[in-house]
Amino acid sequence: MSSTTKCLVTGGAGYIGSVVAAHLLAAGHEVAVLDDLSTGHRDAVPDGARFIEGRIQDAHRWLDGSYGAVLHFAAFSQVGESVARPETYWRNNAGGTLELLAAMRDAGVRRLVFSSTAATYGEPATVPITEDAPTAPTNPYGATKLATDHMITGECAAHGLAAVSLRYFNVAGAHGRHGERHAPETHLIPLILQVALGEREAISVYGDDYATPDGTCVRDYIHVADLAEAHLLALGAARPGEHIICNLGNGNGFSVREVIETARKVTGHPIPEVPAGRRPGDPAVLVASAARAGRLLGWQPNRPHLAGIIEDAWDFARRDARART
Repeated sequence: MSSTTKCLVTGGAGYIGSVVAAHLLAAGHEVAVLDDLSTGHRDAVPDGARFIEGRIQDAHRWLDGSYGAVLHFAAFSQVGESVARPETYWRNNAGGTLELLAAMRDAGVRRLVFSSTAATYGEPATVPITEDAPTAPTNPYGATKLATDHMITGECAAHGLAAVSLRYFNVAGAHGRHGERHAPETHLIPLILQVALGEREAISVYGDDYATPDGTCVRDYIHVADLAEAHLLALGAARPGEHIICNLGNGNGFSVREVIETARKVTGHPIPEVPAGRRPGDPAVLVASAARAGRLLGWQPNRPHLAGIIEDAWDFARRDARART
């Protein structure tokens, strides 16, 4: 990749896409953000990025040979919604990406970094999870992301695309004015911080009888800024005709109770918790092996400490709460 590249960031008004767009701009790249604002926020688009309000299905209207790469984040990502409305997820996540790949092919844009997910693995037989683990998604969201990975593999083999898929585990934290603003919110750390802000009475703990040290589920949390840095490295690592797939995670797990207790210390709030039953399909432990990302991309997490991740998320949550009042 040249020192400066014109990049199209689909879904760049969302949480992760906006952080990556900000990192691209800071590295000197030219950035255009394509987002239909169905789940993103116009004010999350970084200063200096061109904003295009539109759908990935219509990317052919904007993509041309001046672009050097696409970083693709545009997708619906709520697991429960995907179970209730699978057709919406297949149409948008898989069908939309098929149209995006065609637009890239027609425009001669031959470099792609794709936002994939650990949900492609389903319930793992062993942890930490490597990229060689069987893929058996347990919901339509994960299935659409896995199908997209297969599409990309075929595009690379048949048409010389250079692509990297990054399978995220639990992304958290914030980067300046870019943080989590989902509606509805389903992620543990922002939900806990809503309790600390007085916007929610208590945090629900879904199951306390798992085979883990404290009985609650263990998850791998990665700082969103570490994640963004991996995308920039992936742009440089992509090679024509190859599809690289890498996990991104800390390689360490934190239980639900560890996250709650750390948030209590960071925020200074008691954060009441209430027991709730297990959710169907929740594995006891999900932890990534990111060894391949270290080997192929030269990436390692620089912000691995849970307290630091929560501190950044807490700073953002308080600023966002003030802006809404």
